[in-house]
Amino acid sequence: MAPDPVLEVVVTSAEEAVTAVAGGADRLEVATDLHADGMTPALAEFRRVRASVDVPLRVMLRDHGGFRAAAPERLRDTAAALRAAGADAFVLGFLTPGWALDLPAMTAVLSAVPGCRWTFHRAMDHAADRAAVRRALHALPGLDTILTAGSVTGVADGLDVLLSEPAAPAPAVSVMAGGGLLPGHLPALRAHGIRAFHLGTAVRHGGWNTPIDPAAVRHWRGLLDGATTHREPYTHAG
Repeated sequence: MAPDPVLEVVVTSAEEAVTAVAGGADRLEVATDLHADGMTPALAEFRRVRASVDVPLRVMLRDHGGFRAAAPERLRDTAAALRAAGADAFVLGFLTPGWALDLPAMTAVLSAVPGCRWTFHRAMDHAADRAAVRRALHALPGLDTILTAGSVTGVADGLDVLLSEPAAPAPAVSVMAGGGLLPGHLPALRAHGIRAFHLGTAVRHGGWNTPIDPAAVRHWRGLLDGATTHREPYTHAG
C-alpha cells in the first residue's frame, strides 16, 4: 500500500502553526521573512511553535537572501541552539557563487545537528546543474527530502522537470513538490510517485504577509486524501 501523502505548510508563528494543523497539515516548516524565501526563526518563536502543536517540525537554517551562506559559523551556532531547544529536523541548502553545492558551508552547519533529518530546499531550483547537486548531496548524512518546484519560477514552469526526475532520487530520500503549487498539478505529480507537498502562498490569499486560511489548508488536505478533485472550486471568505 502506498504511504499517505504528506502535507507540509510553512508557518511563522505559534498561531499560524495551530491554524495549519487544524486544517490538516502533517508537518510544518518554521521560518520567518517569507518574502525573502524564508530565514531562521527566532529561538523564542520556535519554542512557542513547538509548545503549541505536536506534529513534526522542520526549522529553516538560512541567514541571507538568496542561497548562499553569509556566515556559516554563526549559523552553526544558531542551529546548535535550536537543537538544544528541541528542534530535530531542519531545512537548508547553500550554493556557491557558481551555483554548485557549497559543501563546506553545508558540512559546517550540519556538524551542529548530527543525527538530525533535513530537507534540501529550493536551492536545487537555482543550481547550475541539478544532477550534479543531487550527486553531491549523497555525501551528506541526514538528508531525507529535496524540496523543489523544478524551476526558479515555480511548478507551473518546472512540472516537466519534476516529471523527468526520480521521485525518490536515492535510498531514504524523496522529492517534495512546492513553490507555486496548484491543485491541477497534483494528478501528474501523484502519478509520478511524489508523495509530499509543500504549501506557502497557496494557503495565504493575500501573499506572505497575510494569515493562513484554515479552509484553504482543509481543501488541500481533501485534494490529497481524495475527498475532493482539483476541478472543485474553492472560495475563501474575505
